[in-house]
Amino acid sequence: MRVSEVRLVGPNGETVGIVPTADALRLAQEADLDLVEVAPTARPPVCKLMDYGKFKYENAQKAREARRNQTNVIIKEMKLRPKIDAHDYETKKGHVVRFLKAGDKVKITIMFRGREQHRPELGFRLLQRLAEDVAELGFVESSPKQDGRNMIMVLGPHKKKADAKIEMQAAKEAKATERDAERAAEQAERDAAHAAGPVAKKKERGRSENLDPEIEA
Repeated sequence: MRVSEVRLVGPNGETVGIVPTADALRLAQEADLDLVEVAPTARPPVCKLMDYGKFKYENAQKAREARRNQTNVIIKEMKLRPKIDAHDYETKKGHVVRFLKAGDKVKITIMFRGREQHRPELGFRLLQRLAEDVAELGFVESSPKQDGRNMIMVLGPHKKKADAKIEMQAAKEAKATERDAERAAEQAERDAAHAAGPVAKKKERGRSENLDPEIEA
């Protein structure tokens, strides 16, 4: 069905008004623009004057930028035993700290075996202790709950993944800069020492002593 008139919108979003389709096409041609139907179900349909090629390019750029900034939520998992020793606990806690600093969630699983299943309070206290130890980096997103033979808690990071990534990259660059500065200073010291050259001590030549006093030196 051919449309005899359209509601025309200018390139800057201003409403031109209802005009015959032929006039809208003529205006688009004169302005070296495209006439794009943006609301076909309206009565009359709404058309806009625009550079359609530029419009598609800008939309593609925005979509690409959105995909670049998109961060996938990653859930790391750490398993502990309710009677874990101090050294193993510190090691496991170190991993949890690293995950939270990177902006990842951490699923903590306490695994009960044998008679340990009748002492759920051991797992609960361990999870509480861990949450308190890493409180500066994360919070309890999902409170401890029993799941069969296991007890599970989820920790969420205070910082978003993107922010954590930026901070980690900045710290990495700062460390690299510091390392380069140290190397440059060491090289400067070596160059200075090389330029100065070795300081040789001139040995004093003393008068030679003859074993035979009759022979003059």
